[in-house]
Amino acid sequence: MPSAPDRTPPPLSRYRKKRDFHVTPEPAPSAGDSSTDEQGRVFVVQKHWSGRLHYDFRLELDGVLLSWAVPKGPSYDPKEKRLAIHVEDHPLDYASFEGTIPPKQYGAGTVLVWDRGTWDPVGDPREGMKAGKLVFRLHGEKLAGMWELVRIANLEDRQDQWMLFKKRDAWAQPLAHYDVIKALPDSVMKKPLGPVEEREPKTSQLSRGADSKIDLTYATAAPIPEHIKPQLATLATSLPTGGDWIVETKFDGYRILARFDKGCVRLFTSGGHDWTKKLKNLVAEVEKLDLASAWLDGEIVVLRDGIPDFNALQSAIDGSLGESIVYFVFDVIYLDGQDLRKVPLWSRRARLAQLIEDAGERIRYSEDFDAPPAELFKAAGELGLEGLVFKRRDALYVSGRTQTWFKAKCRLRQEFVICGFTSRGGASEEVGSLLLGYRDAGQLCDAGSVGTGWDARTARELWTRLSSLEVPSAPFEVDPAERRRWSRRASGSEHWVQPVLVVEVAFAEWTPHGHVRQASFKGLRFDKPPGDITREAATTVVSMPAPQIKVTHPDRVIDPTTGVTKLDLVRYYESVAQWLLPHLKDRPLAMLRAPAGINQEMFFQKHAETTRMPGLKEHDPNLWAGHRTLLTVDTLDALLSAAQMNVVEFHTWNSTVQSLDRPDRVIFDLDPGEELKWGQMQEAALLVHTLLSELGLKAWLKTSGGKGLHIAVPLMPKQDYDAVKGFSRAFVRHLAKTIPERFSATPGPSHRVGKVFVDYLRNGMGQTTVAAFSARARPGMGVSMPVSWDQLSAMKSGAQWTVLTAREYLSFQTQDPWADYWSTRQSLASAMKRLQ
Repeated sequence: MPSAPDRTPPPLSRYRKKRDFHVTPEPAPSAGDSSTDEQGRVFVVQKHWSGRLHYDFRLELDGVLLSWAVPKGPSYDPKEKRLAIHVEDHPLDYASFEGTIPPKQYGAGTVLVWDRGTWDPVGDPREGMKAGKLVFRLHGEKLAGMWELVRIANLEDRQDQWMLFKKRDAWAQPLAHYDVIKALPDSVMKKPLGPVEEREPKTSQLSRGADSKIDLTYATAAPIPEHIKPQLATLATSLPTGGDWIVETKFDGYRILARFDKGCVRLFTSGGHDWTKKLKNLVAEVEKLDLASAWLDGEIVVLRDGIPDFNALQSAIDGSLGESIVYFVFDVIYLDGQDLRKVPLWSRRARLAQLIEDAGERIRYSEDFDAPPAELFKAAGELGLEGLVFKRRDALYVSGRTQTWFKAKCRLRQEFVICGFTSRGGASEEVGSLLLGYRDAGQLCDAGSVGTGWDARTARELWTRLSSLEVPSAPFEVDPAERRRWSRRASGSEHWVQPVLVVEVAFAEWTPHGHVRQASFKGLRFDKPPGDITREAATTVVSMPAPQIKVTHPDRVIDPTTGVTKLDLVRYYESVAQWLLPHLKDRPLAMLRAPAGINQEMFFQKHAETTRMPGLKEHDPNLWAGHRTLLTVDTLDALLSAAQMNVVEFHTWNSTVQSLDRPDRVIFDLDPGEELKWGQMQEAALLVHTLLSELGLKAWLKTSGGKGLHIAVPLMPKQDYDAVKGFSRAFVRHLAKTIPERFSATPGPSHRVGKVFVDYLRNGMGQTTVAAFSARARPGMGVSMPVSWDQLSAMKSGAQWTVLTAREYLSFQTQDPWADYWSTRQSLASAMKRLQ
């Protein structure tokens, strides 16, 4: 084997010579660089875009980082021998360097830290470098096990060429089953993973096949759910960027969830309708998967020349061509006694691929694509596909529409309610056009019409269906002038119908007045309730990295009564962030922390001086004169950072930092006394609501997450805390004086036996109330849940929803009971006068 002479140049001289440290952000060599720990030598792999992508592999030795440029990056497959060009040594500070090297500088391009950790050499590494053979063990966040670097060219050659490859051990696995470069593309500084040796077992994986890509750590034991509402994709206005996405075909078909339980297979639509009998031919194929208990998620289609055809699918469902239906499966939600909804998407899909590996042609795995999103989207359009779906690789399965699944359509397309029709000229029993509508705030709105996309047979079938539903007038207000502008149909030619049928339509654009242009009929939708049909609003995809939170002690039980763990709480806060953050943003807060669980010592934190939490905003100390720095939680990263630091409860001020001394709400906390029944609490809340209404004030209701209820009254931030607290005190005293047998205005257990104490003290400067959607540090881990006044009569307690049940409940809600809260601002002036 070729040997190498001693390295005689001064340390880092080549590194220094190649760089201008007045221009490049790379670290300059430091005189203090030295190796301090023979047992904890650093290794780092940096992803480097410089002309073309490559990976810089670095090992700490004798105060420098020995460095190799590896064009293809490392692989866990021992058969993959990767070329590694030995380059100049780098300073130790380079191990944490991320940034962009400016143009015209050596190595110009972007650098990120792809992996990092420590390495242990086998034998003397200095002798190994001389001999051209270095064997070592890695302890990284992505790489682990035994590795080897071997020189393959003489030093006299232009490049000092080596080979980097994986040794055969417990960590080795075939490239076909796991490509670590593709599976884990992100920076470990921005998205820490923790040591891979702690995340994954060390049993041999060469024979495990695809199992090596499956991590079910976050699966939870649970009975099979009777129903699961599917996760939905949000319509996107732009394509995502970065490497965090799984890209799949958006199928032109019906969403179907398959439930397996003790040999019985049932198929459900996205709306929860049981289509087992309707799809009995497909059921026979699904049964062949022979799963004991499972929920699969996918879409049924009929393919024409390899492309989904929605009209053909409807014909297959309605007729005798059921054998042409293909079920593309893209997720597994539950399997063999384990709920997989908290397992990252990439791992769920890896397990799914195993389950249907040997299925027939009619049960297929929904493949994902590895190519730039723009290229994929262009190809999808050229092929005539409906579009693409982008899913975050690490996404949990969350029922309802989310910001982790996005859909990009090649052409605008959505469902509408059929509100009427016209007859085709010369054919009295054929539909000429369908008159469309959608719901906005519960009201039907005119969406124009569609008159193409069907054949004569379909036109007759539509006429037969719709003629039996005729009504004398339109179900929405029709503007004759606008109708003439956007439609050629004659006045009076419309046949209005009951708005009970749903149709899917593709179209070019929306007109300024909310009508569809260049619309084409795609088919009736019997899986979508007409009351749920709204105008789809597109959302810009925010391609930021996923929250960079490493959860320490994830399995620590924080509520012994339910077994809720720290990870459960963090996952809960992540899942409700879109609803919770508006209640936290810009509001100073107090956080209840439970480091050892809610049955151990807990404490409140209001200021940064106690413990700093990454992501939380620290405000100017002069904001509240004479007091310490106030904190706010304004972002998802801040929220999860607080949860990682064992924050269980979030309590907020009645004002924001923009108008700190002017509250924009008043809170009434209904606290039940001993022996008070829940029915009496409900009556008390209604009485408070009634009195507020009589004073001209609108109020919103939420549970406390404990025994009580909270009533919130939004205000214009005009009056100071003294005035607002004075009003709340007068209001509560009036209640207690008017109905003394039900209400108390005096704090203390002895004053509220059999009564409700309405706490107005929370309306003072610096006082707080638990935020909506916050968990409570009480047995059961209840959640403070916003509800409508109509829901109150059916509720069972103030802790009806918990950390374990709240997100599922939210997924079934079609309207936000607090939707108008944010736009309502009220004055107390009139109400205060009436109370005096």
